[in-house]
Amino acid sequence: MSNSVLLDKSKAFALEVIRLCNEIKTNKKESILTNQLVRSGTSVGANIREAFYAHGKADFIARLHIALKECAESEYWLELLLEGEYTDNRIILEHCVEVKKILIASINTAKENRK
Repeated sequence: MSNSVLLDKSKAFALEVIRLCNEIKTNKKESILTNQLVRSGTSVGANIREAFYAHGKADFIARLHIALKECAESEYWLELLLEGEYTDNRIILEHCVEVKKILIASINTAKENRK
C-alpha cells in the first residue's frame, strides 16, 4: 500500500476508536454509542483504502466523500461520548477533525486535478 498520510492517519484513528470503545464498554457498560462509533470510525479508513483502487477520478472522489461522511458521523458520536461524560479523551476528537480536514483538502485537490 502506498505511503499516504491520509491512509496512515485514518488507520491510526480507527485503532484509537477501537481501543476507546473497548474501554468504555468495559468500564462504563455502554454499547449503543460505542457500537455506532466503531462502525463509522473504522469505515473512514476502509473507504479511503477503497478509493486507492477506484475506477477513475470520479469514483476516487466519490469514495473520499463517503469517507468524509463517515468521519463526520464519527465526530458526532465522539462529541456525544465526551459530553455524556463516558470519556474525557479529547485527543481522539482532535484526530478525527484532523482526518476530516485532510479528507476535505484531498477531495478539493482531486476535483481541481480532474479539470
